Amino acid sequence: MSRAVRIMAGLIGGLAIFTAGATVIVEKTARSWFERDLASRGELAVAGARRGLQASWGKPEDLAALLGDLARDERILGAAACGAGDAPLAETRSYPLDLACAAIGPRVRSDGVWEHVETLRGGEVHVTALPVWNDEPEAGFVVLAHDLSFVQRREASTRRFLVIVFGMLAAAACVVTLLVMRGMRRGWVRDMSRWLSGTEERPELAPLLGDVRDLVARIAAEEAATAGAWTADRLKQTLRRNLRGERIVMVANREPYIHQKDPDGTIAVVHPASGLVTALEPVMRACSGVWVAHGSGSADRETADRQGRVRVPPGEETYVVRRVWLSPEEEQGYYYGFSNEGLWPLCHIAHTRPTFRVEDWRHYVNVNGRFADSVLEEVDGDDPIVMVQDYHFALAPRLIREQLPRATILTFWHIPWPNPERFGICPWREEILEGMLGSSIIGFHTPFHCQNFLDTVDRYLEARIDRSESMVVHGGRTTLVRSYPISVEWPVRWAVDAPSVAECRRAVRAELGLPEDALLGVGVDRLDYTKGIEERLLAVERLLERCPEHRGRFAFVQVAAPSRTVIERYRRLNEAVDEMAARINERFGDGSYRPIILLRAHQEPPTVFRYYRAADLCYVSSLHDGMNLVAKEFVAARDDEQGVLVLSHFTGAARELTEALIVNPYDLEEASSALAEALRMSPAEKRDRMRAMRALLAELNIYRWAGRMLEDAARLRRRERLAGRWTGKSARAS
Repeated sequence: MSRAVRIMAGLIGGLAIFTAGATVIVEKTARSWFERDLASRGELAVAGARRGLQASWGKPEDLAALLGDLARDERILGAAACGAGDAPLAETRSYPLDLACAAIGPRVRSDGVWEHVETLRGGEVHVTALPVWNDEPEAGFVVLAHDLSFVQRREASTRRFLVIVFGMLAAAACVVTLLVMRGMRRGWVRDMSRWLSGTEERPELAPLLGDVRDLVARIAAEEAATAGAWTADRLKQTLRRNLRGERIVMVANREPYIHQKDPDGTIAVVHPASGLVTALEPVMRACSGVWVAHGSGSADRETADRQGRVRVPPGEETYVVRRVWLSPEEEQGYYYGFSNEGLWPLCHIAHTRPTFRVEDWRHYVNVNGRFADSVLEEVDGDDPIVMVQDYHFALAPRLIREQLPRATILTFWHIPWPNPERFGICPWREEILEGMLGSSIIGFHTPFHCQNFLDTVDRYLEARIDRSESMVVHGGRTTLVRSYPISVEWPVRWAVDAPSVAECRRAVRAELGLPEDALLGVGVDRLDYTKGIEERLLAVERLLERCPEHRGRFAFVQVAAPSRTVIERYRRLNEAVDEMAARINERFGDGSYRPIILLRAHQEPPTVFRYYRAADLCYVSSLHDGMNLVAKEFVAARDDEQGVLVLSHFTGAARELTEALIVNPYDLEEASSALAEALRMSPAEKRDRMRAMRALLAELNIYRWAGRMLEDAARLRRRERLAGRWTGKSARAS
């Protein structure tokens, strides 16, 4: 009925505007007619009495009597005679005294006949002044004053009439609109029931009916889903209900579990320092399937079968890791070269120039092909669900699509997507874009990155961009472009199994050689130039400069896992961070006290979460980041609802975790002020901020992220079936 209300409101508004305009026009037209009528009546009256007036001129008594005869009309208030020099000669009793002969005389001598509407204390008066002798206007003139109150009464009557007419029309419009809308609604429901039930065919409505069926299925799926927050069980049900429980094939460079051989020959399982792995590993545990990854551990071959497969997690074995072996030259060219010296700095605004080499590109193409072949070996049928992760595999979607045209390929780009001008630096920009558009759905962290991608495709490819639906049609195939902000599992198992906050505080401070009442800040990152670690240490230095009371009491521990050290830019960063930490410690250190504590070794998740829980604040200072899961991990770790998150506004997480202290990491004054504010913040304010952020993460967790992508994939598969696009046979080699 809301549509009927809008239509009625529009009709009534239109009628109101029409009535108001008609009232103004009618009143102005009627008044003009009345005034012309009064002027004509006055001229006729004076013309008929002109001889008598001329004969009585100079005889006040006779002139007054004649004026009285002229004023017998009920609409004439009074009449007056004015002689030479504008001297008053005679007037009736009711003549308005405000209409003096001296004021009217000059107008008569100038115009001959003068008429005007005057507003007096008694109301409006129409004045007509005419010379008695036409050829001698200076000899004298007669003034007639007409009462205009009757005109005002008629105008009021006209307005009342028009209001009544407006009310009747408005009521009629409402009744007619309701009747028409009700009839249309009944007819539409009747027709839709026949069309949906299949009793009547309407080919021209096939696209609409497909959308309606999708909507009905989506509503039914939502109602059938487990109530409450997204969990691993709900994600399993979503996969089983919408996608027939098919297993997922995940493609990512890093493997979730690395088998390393210790110096004594024992084999240990290591978790890589990767936000991508942190986010996706719970999804694979929930959904099962195969994770195709680069086997980089020193004991990976020993623990895998001939095909490079190993079941994980150890002790649970809920899914399979399929390891792909790369030669040192392939790893150097594909991973360190094209991916991390080319695409990584290209997509991050962090003041490092991207480097592109032909030989790196060749390795990138070759490795993408090898991973695509591994996917083909792991799928169960011709229409699998394949999730391709990150910038390492921009070419893989198209390669998989060429062999499996019916596959549902979900590509997620975990880093920012640059604007078209910056992306144009890449010599193989068209190949990258065409490779990605082999996907069914391409996901980014933020809508801004989605728009950048659409703009880039629009700039460099011949494609149709539908911005209202956020999709690209290229080579006869449609690719949806969507925003899926990634998150962490809830609850995080490392936080659930961690010691209490009080125990973590005592143990961590003891390990670092700090007193129990020391204030502690923490940063957790791979040692990467996009993370703003140098700016972070400078902000701590500026804090100690501005707040001497924190010297000797506040320490900042930076957990910095070494990363990509074969690249020169990363080696220089390692050296710069070491030198900066040493300089700050020398400047503000005292005895055993060090304000900057660098932990340069890789730390397993349980250890990292102990630091999260022990810290008074966590500073995430990324200079450019797609999301940044460290910020969300810190919030997830603080079930005591204490601790303060200081967060760079250049992260995608800053758009969600708005209760953090948001800063510009380049602005050392602002960043150091935020650190000081975090250290003196009251427990009540910490609780309010942390509680709000934890509530957000509980709702927007990693299971919801994966569930949204899989639901969109299910709707896309249903739509393609209805559109008759799944009719060809797979081109996959037997």
